[in-house]
Amino acid sequence: MLSKEKNLANTKEAGILLDREALGIEDEEREESMSSKERLMVIRQSIQNMKKVSVAELSKQCAVTEETIRRDLDKLELEGVVTRIHGGAIWNADVQKENVHFYKRLTKHLKEKQNIARKTAALLEGKNTIIADSSTTVVEALKLIPDNRDVTIVTNSTEVFREFQQSSFNIISTGGEFNKKSLSLQGQLAKTNITKYNVSIALISCKSLNIEKGVLDSNESEAEIKKLMLEQAEEVALLADHSKFDQTAFVCLTDLESVNYIITDRRPGDTWIRYCEENGIRLIY
Repeated sequence: MLSKEKNLANTKEAGILLDREALGIEDEEREESMSSKERLMVIRQSIQNMKKVSVAELSKQCAVTEETIRRDLDKLELEGVVTRIHGGAIWNADVQKENVHFYKRLTKHLKEKQNIARKTAALLEGKNTIIADSSTTVVEALKLIPDNRDVTIVTNSTEVFREFQQSSFNIISTGGEFNKKSLSLQGQLAKTNITKYNVSIALISCKSLNIEKGVLDSNESEAEIKKLMLEQAEEVALLADHSKFDQTAFVCLTDLESVNYIITDRRPGDTWIRYCEENGIRLIY
């Protein structure tokens, strides 16, 4: 009698296990063992260390389904952290360059930046109120504006103050917290002060631009400053060298429809030419 009861209990237990497997309960419990936030951190660290990983490897490492990993990789790609490839993902090297010092960034693509600066200076003729971000490309462009006491420049760049100590320009600082690496002023004070001024044109640069995702940047604090600058300007000029086209980055700065001019160092692809023509963006190269 005892043996029959034991067998019956085993049969019921096996049935419950089958039902749990059929309903996917075990998969759910495994996936809940690590929170979504924790899992994303693990995945990010793994891809950064290995540079390239497969969905299958991450699925095994995190003890979740491959479908869950694919969704996680989609999120990381939107953040600009990874690039999806067939069966997995690769680490975006640009993520490691977010905090490079201003002067080191200045030397990268310097000829291209100077080329863009010359074209930008010509565009600024007759525009007397300018708001400018702290990027190396924008600072190069400001250097080439003819000295004029009627020109007012609002900026969060501290490098601009050093460059224009002897100039006749009216330089207005946004104020704010000093970032030693980017030589820029950030924070709430800077954001509040930007909203006090209405200007003819905003000069901004970016980490990347993408027809589908818009204008993107790698630093969230800097992106918040740039967004406010765009709102205070009648026109927006985006300064970007050829290496930034068709790339992605961490933060969405604005959509391309908000941009009046894209100034670059060489002719972009036909897709960009056509897109700018169709959307009323003046492309200068």
